[in-house]
Amino acid sequence: MQMRLTLGAACALVLGLAGNAQAQSHAGVVVELYTSQGCSSCPPADEFLAALAADPRVIPLALHVDYWDYIGWKDQFADPRYTERQKAYARAVGSRTIYTPQMIVGGVDRVEGHAPEEVAALILKHMQAAERVGLWLEREGDVLRIQAEADPPLDAAVRVQLVRYRPEETVDIEHGENAGRTVTYRNIVTSWQVLGEWGGQAPLSLEAPAAGDEPVAVILQHDGPGPILAAASLR
Repeated sequence: MQMRLTLGAACALVLGLAGNAQAQSHAGVVVELYTSQGCSSCPPADEFLAALAADPRVIPLALHVDYWDYIGWKDQFADPRYTERQKAYARAVGSRTIYTPQMIVGGVDRVEGHAPEEVAALILKHMQAAERVGLWLEREGDVLRIQAEADPPLDAAVRVQLVRYRPEETVDIEHGENAGRTVTYRNIVTSWQVLGEWGGQAPLSLEAPAAGDEPVAVILQHDGPGPILAAASLR
């Protein structure tokens, strides 16, 4: 019961401002959750990420890592590239340790374990920060059009990244630490592609293939991985 009260209070911090969001706006604060079906402490964080998906100004993304697979249950969403991305975040701050669950907000703020109030406060901090980069997406058939503009111009280039994700899937876990549990996962990342770099001096305008029905997110992020300057999503 205590976990549910905590979850509700934390979600209220974020969702309480949702009424001011424009219905047509797809810009959002990126929250990356590093999780695994084989991690017994991950389901509460998975549930919190699902709750965050209700706020259109948050882009919650679940990246399933593969280093729990040896326990006895192979996570069918896991990808070693997501493990490597989590390790890259650790190296960027001089850490040798990675955790599940772990949430990274805006590419810079790291939260180990399940700490919904802390994550919610960080999301609000990023929401309230001045926007330096405008990012707009438009999808026509299998083509995604991406436009961005920086004011003032950027001092360093950013990576233009295209993320595809599956909105929801329920899994019956038969073995491992979560044996016997049924968990519904949200915003499951299925691909994370670097489209190129943008210098941030002239406006950005490019097209990328985006076949299929999965939602898309575009993330403009300094190398490192470092701060995310802008992100937007389209279903």
